[in-house]
Amino acid sequence: MTVASPPAAGAPAEPGPAEPRPADPRLALPAVDRLRVTEVFLSLQGESTFAGRPCVFVRLTGCQMRCRWCDTEYAFHGGEWRTRDEILAAVAAYGCPLVELTGGEPLLQPGALPLLAALCDRGHEVLLETGGGLDVSAVDPRVRRIVDVKCPGSGEAAANRWQNLELLRPTDEVKMVIADEADYRWARRVVEERRLAERCPVLFSPVAGELEPRELAEWLLRDRLPVRFQLQLHKLLWGNEPGR
Repeated sequence: MTVASPPAAGAPAEPGPAEPRPADPRLALPAVDRLRVTEVFLSLQGESTFAGRPCVFVRLTGCQMRCRWCDTEYAFHGGEWRTRDEILAAVAAYGCPLVELTGGEPLLQPGALPLLAALCDRGHEVLLETGGGLDVSAVDPRVRRIVDVKCPGSGEAAANRWQNLELLRPTDEVKMVIADEADYRWARRVVEERRLAERCPVLFSPVAGELEPRELAEWLLRDRLPVRFQLQLHKLLWGNEPGR
């Protein structure tokens, strides 16, 4: 058996096993008091009836859907834990009254509902953008809910929680992203049969890079559909750059 010689006097010691990384102390908090955050940033609101207004976005991490045309896949994983107070401070630092909680799917996290209420308590005008697959009934009534209805072209139409549409208020909005004419016909039927335009604003937008915006505009004009056509303003300005 070979015995290792002791290190010479003055020689550096051999490195030992790596020290385990300390656990994030936020993990000791109740789930309602912490959230996993991908990014907090200031931009122009690119969609909805608030398009064009400066807005602070709080993008939470994680999503249960995998829409075929998703443009925020980087929010599926990663992120970092922050306390509710840390997020409130980050938002306040921008000095902007309009705030949107988005994702991913923000309602997956138990801390989302208390954060929305706290933002309202701080005097912010608060938007929630949700994929439409989770119950929105417990969201603070001061929040304006922007609820997706997933068209078949997304690959996630089976995940729609149709009960959400019965909860819509005039201050809420419904958004549908259209990939092709089949999606458009499907979305038109949903709007007409469920009389969505009588409940709140309805937004139709084309899938970027797949459906020519002009085509969707022509279909809407042809059918006199009572919805709002929209393009993603932030993509026109900055493309798919994260944090913009």
